[in-house]
Amino acid sequence: MTTNRSIKIVICEPSSIIRSGLAVTIKRLPGYRIMTIELSTPELLLNSIQSYEPDMVIINPVYNTTKIFDKIKKETSKKKIPIVAIINGSYDKTLILRYDAIIELYETAEQLQLKLNNLFFNQNTEEIEDETETLSIREKEILKLLVKGLTNREIASSLFLSTHTVITHRRNIARKLGIHSTAGLTIYAILNKYVDINDLNP
Repeated sequence: MTTNRSIKIVICEPSSIIRSGLAVTIKRLPGYRIMTIELSTPELLLNSIQSYEPDMVIINPVYNTTKIFDKIKKETSKKKIPIVAIINGSYDKTLILRYDAIIELYETAEQLQLKLNNLFFNQNTEEIEDETETLSIREKEILKLLVKGLTNREIASSLFLSTHTVITHRRNIARKLGIHSTAGLTIYAILNKYVDINDLNP
């Protein structure tokens, strides 16, 4: 996907290293002309949304508990601005319900670009296909058990498979989805309704 449109993205993150690193990565994505604004507090973010009207907001969910976050959500909803959480480490699984997407720090540039495509253009290309159809029935079964916290051995016992077979399926799942972390797979499984968020271990 290429576009001549300039995309304005605001990044709100307390760590200057993470903030600047993400900005550099986003600006290097092919097919986009991206301008970024880097902010360190939710107060500055709210002012930026009201005056700058960005196309997308990326924010550290550490600000979820602040009173001003509700105002930020109200502004982004009113202006139809996608709001994305940037995840660094463990997180509350209910987190995804408050955001349009989640970015994990170790994601590749290619994965990040696919998410931008989905958010801005909602494309149905070969690169961005209906992920609910990419997994086999067996892979979906394994994914459900995996995100519920079962080990490879426990999954194998539950499905009457060898541990080696389970490991092979897990590799195929990660390859097909381009998701290599349990946290990322959990998000995928919830969004695609393979599991209910209330069934997961806290």
